Amino acid sequence: MGLYLCIFDGDDDINGVEIGRYADYNALRDYTIRELERGKAGTRFPTLVLHSDCDGEWSVADCQKLQVELDEIAVALKGRPAIAFSSDWQRAVAKSIGLKPLNAFESFIDVDGEFLLERLQNLVKDALARRLPVLFQ
Repeated sequence: MGLYLCIFDGDDDINGVEIGRYADYNALRDYTIRELERGKAGTRFPTLVLHSDCDGEWSVADCQKLQVELDEIAVALKGRPAIAFSSDWQRAVAKSIGLKPLNAFESFIDVDGEFLLERLQNLVKDALARRLPVLFQ
């Protein structure tokens, strides 16, 4: 089963990120904990790291905090070396589009091969602009 993060306005799906498996999302969180929080989950990035990955939402207030966290994580990962993709499907997608990560930021992708952190940043920006929560599905 895959994780889809999205914004709905009524019945309209405004924006969404098809992340892949829950394990793929957790690979980003695990990396963040290990490399940026020195193994202490939620000490720097509680909104991303401590939120359950099952059904739920990031409220508008959460999105305000998350925006700051994602921006800081993105900057940090762009300055770190690339790591191996966590899934076979990610390796296959990267190969199909010719993606060879230059840094850790580029080492986390969504199902379309787009950079996961960038997609999450844009999703949160849309949520804030529309004053809508991000839903976990």
